[in-house]
Amino acid sequence: MAKNTRVPNGALKEALREAGLTYQQLANEVRQAAALAGHELRTSKAGVSYWVAGLEPEPLTATYIAEAISRHVGREVTPAELGFTPQTATSPTPLLGLGVGPDPVNIVRRIGEADIFRRKFLTGAAYCVAAAALPLGEAQAAEYAARTTGPRAGRPELDAVRDMTAAFTSIDERYGGQHGRRAVVQYYGEVADLCESTFATEAEHREALTLAANLVYLCGWKAYDGAEHGLAQRYYHQAYALTLAAGDEQHGAWILRIMAHNGLDIRRPEHTLSLADAALDRVRGRVSPMTESLFAITRARALAAAGRGPEAATQVREAQDLVRRGDVEDVEHWAALWGSPTATVSSHTAKTFRSLGDHANAERHYAASIRARRGAPGQHRIGALTLSAQAEEQAAQGHLEAACGTWDQALDLFSGVRSSRARDAVKGMRRTLKVFEARGVRAAADLDERARDWQLSHA
Repeated sequence: MAKNTRVPNGALKEALREAGLTYQQLANEVRQAAALAGHELRTSKAGVSYWVAGLEPEPLTATYIAEAISRHVGREVTPAELGFTPQTATSPTPLLGLGVGPDPVNIVRRIGEADIFRRKFLTGAAYCVAAAALPLGEAQAAEYAARTTGPRAGRPELDAVRDMTAAFTSIDERYGGQHGRRAVVQYYGEVADLCESTFATEAEHREALTLAANLVYLCGWKAYDGAEHGLAQRYYHQAYALTLAAGDEQHGAWILRIMAHNGLDIRRPEHTLSLADAALDRVRGRVSPMTESLFAITRARALAAAGRGPEAATQVREAQDLVRRGDVEDVEHWAALWGSPTATVSSHTAKTFRSLGDHANAERHYAASIRARRGAPGQHRIGALTLSAQAEEQAAQGHLEAACGTWDQALDLFSGVRSSRARDAVKGMRRTLKVFEARGVRAAADLDERARDWQLSHA
């Protein structure tokens, strides 16, 4: 009989120890990671024991093992680090884009290709809680080795990217994240080429990188609006990496801010306060007051989610003071793309109070946000979502007729909007309207019929 020459996988065994995972727990996590990426695995405790004993998993399974362990150790772990063969380690990985690497320009090319062709290993990827904290590790910020082998470029090309991004952002706010999504991702290919062009000055090259970060941020926002939170997270990581490459710390703080909001919005707040703290620390006193207010209100939301109500209230007051004494003309370009800071501070103040269970104050600040946006062109999605949120706060206080009237206005604005968040808002609206109908609210039945029609036309 031939002697068994299989070598135990010490690297995998040590990784399990560091992650604090049992064989059964790893098996469960691997199955979950695969399911979220659109694959079905039947990994068991026995299968894990075979891997530790030296048996090689299938290439794609190795990537799910690496993703499961990465979530628990708080950093990106590759299949190669787990002792798997180079052939296995070079297979496509769901971890693409998590973390801050040395070549964000081309990492986004790869993410964008997977996005355009709807490849499940990224479009179906789970939001990774452990990876949420990775941008806070300065050791991850590797130097970007810029390639400038392309043709010469300068101010006209930079201005074109700025204008195109503003146009795409405006369309996104009017029609929702699923309109023009492919066009935005494809346009990144041109911007990536621009980043590798030859510029007359280093300042112009850095500006190309920061403009690329704006566009990648928008790609992430569109993925988020489509409820693809793992993909959004990867875009945000690379937008942050681009700001590091550009040497723009304040713009990088803006990306940390959206990462905090993303975690709060999907109810994964584990690292959101750390992200909000880091973002505010990096801009305090270094940007315009109105821009700083956007960071201060993010921290207020994170404090409320952490159960630190009195501190959250104090932070709200600071944000409101900053926005009152600011001038909209001084808002940094990467923040100005996203509309009125006054309206944003009001809506996030409302979310802070909602988190604290103060429905009356939440309703009041949602109303203030709506007033601040009144007259602003192309704000249909955010206006409708804010009205829907205000109606929820009215309903929570028992103001049923008022809630129906507010929801009716929201449906007016939702017309033509393609957004997962819009669909969720209308679904929640109908769920509450069923309760209203049972209580004899006459407006509820007609409104529910209108909401049903909207769902059928926006499926």
